[in-house]
Amino acid sequence: MRAQPSVTQQFTQGILQGAQRSGIVLPESLLTRLPADGRTPLALQDELWEAYCQLSNDPLLGIRLGLSLHVGHLDLVGMLLMSCETLGEALDMLVDYHPIVGEGGDFSLAFHGRQCHLVYQPHYSVRRRERVEAVMACVLNMARWVSGGDFEGCHLQFTSTPAASIEDYRACLAVDVAFSADTDALCFSESLQAMPLIQANAAIRDHLRPLADNILAGLDSASLSAQVQQLLRQQPRWGKERVADQLGISGRHLVRKLQEEGSSFRLLRATVLQQLAEQFLRAGETVSRTAEALGFSDESAFVKAFKRWAGTTPAQYRLSYDAQQAGED
Repeated sequence: MRAQPSVTQQFTQGILQGAQRSGIVLPESLLTRLPADGRTPLALQDELWEAYCQLSNDPLLGIRLGLSLHVGHLDLVGMLLMSCETLGEALDMLVDYHPIVGEGGDFSLAFHGRQCHLVYQPHYSVRRRERVEAVMACVLNMARWVSGGDFEGCHLQFTSTPAASIEDYRACLAVDVAFSADTDALCFSESLQAMPLIQANAAIRDHLRPLADNILAGLDSASLSAQVQQLLRQQPRWGKERVADQLGISGRHLVRKLQEEGSSFRLLRATVLQQLAEQFLRAGETVSRTAEALGFSDESAFVKAFKRWAGTTPAQYRLSYDAQQAGED
């Protein structure tokens, strides 16, 4: 069975330092369970984020934390990115080696005309908005740092709704921000990929890359939770037994192994269904078609589930998204 997903200790330290700067005293019962070295299990990271957010009164704590992270918090990957010759090369390295920093999500590159989108697909459900905002703010900060401040003309987009005013987000990030988008992404001109980096060092890059390859191979990063979510994205109507059968294990074995990873089939399925539902609604699908596509018995059952996930009805979510799009136009 594949290893439990985890996060590098340096990234965990970044969260702890952020809490300390904010005057937040995290529970001792949690702190004593954090490993002194090695990697932090993603399930324990979930608890850390939950405690951090509950004790903070700052709706933009994720943004502020991401902006405070530096190269050292990204472990070997930070040094590898810094040594690349161009921004495009660094982006390719990030896509390849990001699991070394943390296995809570995946990066990919997508091109839309002359725009390049660095897309982040999270796999966690605990404090998803805050953690995505932290990741994207960190990526923006790193792009600025490695380019000597020349990374300009970009914007961030989030699939979530804003936790504060858009002006507050813009003031913190110093870029335009959009919400209720199709993807969580850093968007910029494709031409910026050729931008030279200020700390470029091919010798160091070539020395670090085999080390990164070895670490990545040892992680075996495709956890069972990630495999389950991937299957559910492809087949959202499938239940536990069908997914387990596809993975070559029994339903009972699936439940037990997910518990070992600090997750559950019900939680994973709810996370995937919410993400798909929001994508369908933003794309203009009707509530009834969305409910059918996701395998709900009827529209009413879907509406109840969506309100439980998002705190609003599908119709209200669509109206909010349409109003925001009209405002941007």
